[in-house]
Amino acid sequence: MGEDLKKSAAYVVYLLQCADQSLYTGITNHLEQRLRMHEQGKASKYTRSRLPVKLVYVERGYDKGSALAREKAIKKLSRQEKLLLIKQGVD
Repeated sequence: MGEDLKKSAAYVVYLLQCADQSLYTGITNHLEQRLRMHEQGKASKYTRSRLPVKLVYVERGYDKGSALAREKAIKKLSRQEKLLLIKQGVD
């Protein structure tokens, strides 16, 4: 049971700052691996053309559905609202 609970809360929502100062929002259940993929230009078309990228924000403890919902909510925020979120640094 404990392992099932751990797996269900294994997703993170993250923001990357790209070389052009734009912000990319994503989710994953393997953050370190996903960051390597972004750095290698293999994770998304968006970040591939905006390397290098820097991890600037992480929220942990989501199941997949909740992570997708949170990602969608963050993507709807204005740039200024995203920068405020980063400044507050919730993790």
